[in-house]
Amino acid sequence: MIRTSRPPSVHSTTTDSGDPFSAILRPPASESERDKLTRIQREADAKRISDSIDEEIRADEKRYRKNKQDVKLLLLGQAESGKSTLQKQFQLIYNPNSLDEERHSWRVVIFYNIVRPVLRILEALDLYGENDDDDDAGTERTARTANSAFAQSSPSPSPSVDQRLSSLRDRLTPLASIESALAERLSGGIAVSGSGKGSVFVRSGWQARTFGISFGKARERTSSVKGRFSFTGQRSALENAPEGGREDVQENPNYSTTELPETERDQLVENAAEMLSSCKYDVRELWEHPVVKRLRENRRLRLEEWAEYFLSNIDRVSSQDYIPTIDDILHARIQTMGVAEHIFEVPLHGRMVTWHLFDVGGARGQRHTWVPYFDDTTAIIFLAPVSAFDQYLSEDPKTNRVDDSLQLFKQICSNQLLKKAHLVLFLNKLDILATKLTRGIKVKKYITSYGERPNDVDAVVGYFKAHFTQVHTRNNESQRVLYTHLTSVVDTKAMQSIISNVRDSIFRDYLKSAALV
Repeated sequence: MIRTSRPPSVHSTTTDSGDPFSAILRPPASESERDKLTRIQREADAKRISDSIDEEIRADEKRYRKNKQDVKLLLLGQAESGKSTLQKQFQLIYNPNSLDEERHSWRVVIFYNIVRPVLRILEALDLYGENDDDDDAGTERTARTANSAFAQSSPSPSPSVDQRLSSLRDRLTPLASIESALAERLSGGIAVSGSGKGSVFVRSGWQARTFGISFGKARERTSSVKGRFSFTGQRSALENAPEGGREDVQENPNYSTTELPETERDQLVENAAEMLSSCKYDVRELWEHPVVKRLRENRRLRLEEWAEYFLSNIDRVSSQDYIPTIDDILHARIQTMGVAEHIFEVPLHGRMVTWHLFDVGGARGQRHTWVPYFDDTTAIIFLAPVSAFDQYLSEDPKTNRVDDSLQLFKQICSNQLLKKAHLVLFLNKLDILATKLTRGIKVKKYITSYGERPNDVDAVVGYFKAHFTQVHTRNNESQRVLYTHLTSVVDTKAMQSIISNVRDSIFRDYLKSAALV
């Protein structure tokens, strides 16, 4: 909007011959009383509009100054590094009531987290007698290996054992229909190219969708409650992204985000709960079957990390009156798409500071959505799952996940937009690392440079920490300090202490940058 000088007052008797506008704006000598009143009213209206614009500008400046004092925290890292779980821990500390509000929505995720591994086990059993590839090289269970595992788990395999597995397969196969329906409900019909078979990505607002609430209604519902965080308060980068930023996203034209009737939107979850309740004994028997155990021990059957938690608790989580616990929510796994913003009020010296926490999708195809959030970033927590030394990217089966984390960390450290950001490194999933090492999995088999170092937690963590520290040192022009923590983000008690330490270190830098100390 172009702003010009206000017209002179009707009472002005002076003119400036050097001002070309004065003659134009001067009232005509023949102005009638009626014209004069009309002109005065028009000038008053113009002044009111001008004052209104001035007030809006002052309000914008005030909001800008406030936002400059907010803390902007990015959670970065590859897919399945623990970013969303860490976000839940922040939520649990700074707004625990919001997790209570979300409990029912997590049933969809947890049911999906049960059904998917069950079906993958059945697929592995179906591979008997088909091929002979080595799963450690990233392939599925093979015929001779499968039969060998079968023979080791049962000294004298009998037709009755084979028939029992066949019977379990027949009774559990109908779960496939529930899996696809749950996936559709969670993703809203959105697929991400290159994400791999069976992958489900969700963008912010998925909890609202599990209740059949549209994105628009969800945002409207939150805006009426100042300062309250809930699932409806998340903001997705993809909702407002330019067309060029959505090349990996494919919308399902058959999916609608309009609000569903109460009976329809609850029916899917209740059907899933009823089906799981009716077959929980079959699921437990399959999970504990010697053949399945042997396949898992020989690493010929690789399931997601959360599978063991939920399948080992199948009786509890499949009960008719099941409501997810905090531990259940922390272990539940669903992949983030785009960037979701979460807002918390964090205490500082008797006043509250607003934290904007951004949880990002970590898959390779999603990393382009991070860049717009790098500007004015206060702090970064980079999560590197050190337990992933024996895993490879789903997008690139030749790339080791720890190596991918190192390369990604290098990009973050060397990015000029982030050179002033407070940097925290979480070497995450120590609990899973310890379990793998206890089972005898050798790091040197997957990381050849590890050599003959001890195959224990301290040595392995020390080795990886040295490599990440070296990457930071080589790409640290501003002499920024790197704060490193060894974490298991599902451990609530330990994370409370770690998040408190991280908060204090971020606040120290925040206060310095704000010239408050």
